[in-house]
Amino acid sequence: MELFYAYEADARSCRLDADESNHCVRVLRHRPGDEIDVIDGHGTLYHGRITDDNLKGAEIAVLSVQEGFGAHPYRLCIGCCPTKNNDRFEWFVEKATELGVDVIVPLIGDHSERKVYKTDRAARIALSATKQSLKARIPEIREPVSVREFLREEGEGLRLIAYCFEDPDVPRISIKEALSQFGGTEVTVLIGPEGDFSEEEVRLAIAAGYLPVHLGPSRLRTETAAVTAVEAVYFHYL
Repeated sequence: MELFYAYEADARSCRLDADESNHCVRVLRHRPGDEIDVIDGHGTLYHGRITDDNLKGAEIAVLSVQEGFGAHPYRLCIGCCPTKNNDRFEWFVEKATELGVDVIVPLIGDHSERKVYKTDRAARIALSATKQSLKARIPEIREPVSVREFLREEGEGLRLIAYCFEDPDVPRISIKEALSQFGGTEVTVLIGPEGDFSEEEVRLAIAAGYLPVHLGPSRLRTETAAVTAVEAVYFHYL
């Protein structure tokens, strides 16, 4: 199943942009009369017939509409500090999208080596991974924000912060156990940078209502920890 993304879509017609039109018409050689599947990025799948194979804006007449295509039964926000190596964070974005995530927030922590992060490329990777994994909703990639600023936002549902250092006064449970004790479907997980969250950041998170968790005995890279958290939520709600 080949999916295309339309910036303009409704129950009657879809219009692809230049990039998607080029891929559809020039690369895959679709022509007027061919039937294709289009997503709108907000959860809807459109099945339609090409009426215009213009390379700058192919037009599709909609034949059927399916809401909630490829949807998952939870809402997951992952706040993760971008890694020093951009490729590793982009790998996380790709894999998290394939599994199922709704919001990705690049966080800038006290120990972050990368203090600036541009989201344009991550958004393109999320779009590609959405189509590849047969979903119709593209995860939201927010602009970077400091950990402290993010903690000031009012959150809902189960809010978790995963970190590595040991604190005998603050016991941590596994993310699996935290999810098992939770009866809702809205989850937020925070993952720190290569140097981990600072003790002050963890203290502020706990004061804001976050539950401290661990991801098992292995020491994980930032991007691996973030994908592990997404995977834990994914399998919990299967």
